[in-house]
Amino acid sequence: MAESGRSHSGRRRLRRRTRRRVRRALLVCLVVGSVLLGAAGWVGFRGWQARAHLVNAAGLARELSTQVLGGDLDRAQRTLAALQEQAGAARTATGDPGWALARHVPYAGDDVAAVRTIAVAIDDLAREAFPALLRTDLTTLVPTEGRLDLARLRAASADLTAADAAVRRSRAGLDAVPAEDLVSQLGTALTELRGEIDRLAGLTGAADRGARVLPALLGADGPRSYLLLSQNLAELRATGGMFGAYAVIHADDGRIRMREQGTSAQFGRFTPALRVDEEVRRLYTDLPGIYPADVNLSPNFPAAAKLYREMYRRHSGVTVDGVLTVDPVMLSYLLQATGPVQVPGDATLVSNQVVRTLLSDAYQGRDDTGQDAFFAASASAVFDAFLTKKVNPRVLLSALDRSITERRILFWSARSTEQRTFADTRLAGALPEQESTPTVGVFLNDGSGAKLGYYLRPTAILTTGDCADEGRRQLKLRFTLHSSAPDSGLAKSVLGLGMAGDPYTARTLISVYSPAGGTVLSARVDGKPTPLGSGIERRRQVVIATVDVAPGATRTLDVDLLTGRNTTGTAELWHTPTATPWTTQVVPAPSCKQ
Repeated sequence: MAESGRSHSGRRRLRRRTRRRVRRALLVCLVVGSVLLGAAGWVGFRGWQARAHLVNAAGLARELSTQVLGGDLDRAQRTLAALQEQAGAARTATGDPGWALARHVPYAGDDVAAVRTIAVAIDDLAREAFPALLRTDLTTLVPTEGRLDLARLRAASADLTAADAAVRRSRAGLDAVPAEDLVSQLGTALTELRGEIDRLAGLTGAADRGARVLPALLGADGPRSYLLLSQNLAELRATGGMFGAYAVIHADDGRIRMREQGTSAQFGRFTPALRVDEEVRRLYTDLPGIYPADVNLSPNFPAAAKLYREMYRRHSGVTVDGVLTVDPVMLSYLLQATGPVQVPGDATLVSNQVVRTLLSDAYQGRDDTGQDAFFAASASAVFDAFLTKKVNPRVLLSALDRSITERRILFWSARSTEQRTFADTRLAGALPEQESTPTVGVFLNDGSGAKLGYYLRPTAILTTGDCADEGRRQLKLRFTLHSSAPDSGLAKSVLGLGMAGDPYTARTLISVYSPAGGTVLSARVDGKPTPLGSGIERRRQVVIATVDVAPGATRTLDVDLLTGRNTTGTAELWHTPTATPWTTQVVPAPSCKQ
């Protein structure tokens, strides 16, 4: 009996201890839950505050950009002060202990952390990058009476370097945030912010490099000379168009002058052919080393520039220091800054009409000699206006930025130290052999022996597909090419050799370049398998489809590709700049890690 009583008493004590533990656990859960709920409410309130500040900051940043480029420094200073206040408030709202605790909450933690990162990035831009840009006098980047003040340009270099470094630090912070793991609205906002900062980085990077390299390029250490080439977009080549008219630019201590002018046709043909890289020769035969008009069948501009420089040396006996290319669309952007330009004894070039004037109207009623003379006179007139007219720095810099972004201005320096300074930029036009983000190239070469490129309308959609082994990703490219050419009435010089049979049918060689280290899996023209040329260039598999497009017709090329190993991010599309801007779309997909 005694044993039974002690057992019963022990069970009662055990039950009491268990009840106390349960009550204690419930109390702890209640307290923790209350704290978490309170923290969630606090974070929600602070998040609402942060969102308001960030929205205000974004609007102010856009205003500031416009004011800085427009030279309105007084308003820009006031806008900067307001931007710093809003950005600082957003940073404060996302920097307290409650916000830090919320970053560890399951599911929502990534979103909370992303908002904090965005707030810090915008605040850093407001406190470091924009003040440095505001101290820069943009007129130092614009020539006056044919000369750029190199001393003032050098003085601006330190501020431009500081601004560029701040922009890149902000971008690096955003790179650490996995956009694909965020709620859709926040992921979209992060992607858009990255795009805006990438654009800003392009500007600050170009300005920084320009301030450091331009003095030497413009003759600070001795005279320089460069070939200025005009790409004729009516006769397509991979980098844009056939290298037609050229001019020699001389620079000495910041003063720039245009001297000799001529055309590629004056060079004749080179036999034996100049040495061409073996990969390029297998794709395009020896043509790039024989004809000046074919040096840019490959999209890799530095190789084309070297070939043309050597051809000019053999033709003239003069060795230039570099090669610069522009096209009529770039001139249309430049004319927005200079205003209309009169070609002596001929047409007036106007921004919204110059592309048609140079690529269509110029061929009506002029023989080949007259066309060459008009192109040379037009280039000289626009160049003189750019150097001597008083232009708006904002419009000019916007025109140059857009042209570089679209790869309508390309530059190569024969001095390797200078070339390395901007070798990884769009200005260099170099097809990268190594990449962390996959790029697909679609490049066009005329196969008609004609000048029908003006009438072509290209469209490209690049869709991210399934995940594959070794960190690869499938990609699907759909490229369409439409011809708006008439079926009669064009000049003989436009119709050219008519190698497609019908002289009004545009024959185009479409080269598709896989991502670096990637492959092309298959290709179809109008839904049917088609014979393709193929090869390798710069670690990219290349396929070439020959497509004829009749007036009013549309042809479609579908290509399945595979990226290189362990590339990340949304794929990018590189393509030939044409007279009419491409319609492009890149369709992303969730990360393979999800």
